[in-house]
Amino acid sequence: MKKAIGAGLLSFPVTPFDAEGALDLATYRTHVGWLSQYPATALFAAGGTGEFFSLTPTEVVETVRAAKEVAGDTPIIAGCGYGTAMAVELAKACEEAGADGLLLLPQYLVGAEQEGLFARVKAVCDAVDIGVIVYNRDNSIITAETLAKLCDVCPNLVGFKDGHGNIEMVTKVCTVIGDRLSYIGGMPTAEVFAKAYKAAGVTTYSSAIFNFLPQQALDFYDALGRDDDAAMSRALTEFFYPYLDIRNRGKGYAVSIVKAGMRVIGRDTGPVRSPLTDLTDAEHDMLADVIRKAYGDAALRAA
Repeated sequence: MKKAIGAGLLSFPVTPFDAEGALDLATYRTHVGWLSQYPATALFAAGGTGEFFSLTPTEVVETVRAAKEVAGDTPIIAGCGYGTAMAVELAKACEEAGADGLLLLPQYLVGAEQEGLFARVKAVCDAVDIGVIVYNRDNSIITAETLAKLCDVCPNLVGFKDGHGNIEMVTKVCTVIGDRLSYIGGMPTAEVFAKAYKAAGVTTYSSAIFNFLPQQALDFYDALGRDDDAAMSRALTEFFYPYLDIRNRGKGYAVSIVKAGMRVIGRDTGPVRSPLTDLTDAEHDMLADVIRKAYGDAALRAA
């Protein structure tokens, strides 16, 4: 798992819901099956963009099982989170459902000292045999020193994903831990941060736009690997910055805009669940215009 997550681009499929907000596993299987035709090195089932926070534990396990049914050789990493007891229970259930690894998201609501964060990560790692990636974000910020201690006692801790955005901390983690872990950029719309993260030692990231523009996401990742600044600058200017202008119009739009992108390309995965809200019709049309101007009409018609 460590080798897989460090070998190329990662992504996290959205979780489809029907008009009443019920989990739509048939559409989910179709979506994951489509994405798995592209060379992402792993997919996160029920990750942040997959609305982990709005799924019940049973639904998380169901999405993992459904993803494994159609993903072929693409590894499936399950979202996992909440308080320690629930995270341990969910981790075991996801492993039983066939997950190849776990992404441990922050605990619910409260902040915690390093001792408590250490205990939570260790409890989840001890509960399963599959690889675990810890996600530094929001109220769960593990220091390089704590991470080093975890690496000493958790052989199945295989990755560190950062969605906090402190480059000084990320650089220290990569320097102190070295090749013991694989490192993943996890900021919203990660392509915008990719060059800075690569300089810090993080060479891969999870792409949200891979959901609806998989080839364009792969092209950007390839340009990053080649240090092709001209290609990256062109994509940032023509697509990503206009995309961010729409994303930043509403709270929670980092998820909502991805589902809007699915509708734009003709692969509707339904609405977001509350408390998130969908883009307005006008914003949806703005997104379609951004995609068309950047990549042409063909990008609006999914394969």
